[in-house]
Amino acid sequence: MPKQMVSIREILALNLKEYRRKSGFTQEKLAEKAGISANYLSMVEISRKFPTPEMLDRLAETLNIQTFQLFDPSATSDGAILHLEQTIVENIEKVVRTTIKQEIASEINQTVSNAIKQAFTEESKTKKKG
Repeated sequence: MPKQMVSIREILALNLKEYRRKSGFTQEKLAEKAGISANYLSMVEISRKFPTPEMLDRLAETLNIQTFQLFDPSATSDGAILHLEQTIVENIEKVVRTTIKQEIASEINQTVSNAIKQAFTEESKTKKKG
């Protein structure tokens, strides 16, 4: 099962939209205050565009937050769910890999043990005949 990675663009889009709504801004009002077009902001909020560092700083300042908060995967409920899903999938994959490795090691040990027993048994039979 291929894992669905949450991209930085998706995290930014979710967080920007959430912080904008919490601040009571429409896209048009936030765009105006940040000095960008509403169309550009809309494209950022649907992960089609990615702002420059300077633009990120202006958006964060307008929203009265720290710039890094725009990239916190758990800052919004949607982002937290995506982050949680990704973490769960990674943990399941890790458990499955570990279990498979243990099963393979166990099978190898059993096979080697059986081969050694068989070799000693055959050697004992050969010595008794001889």
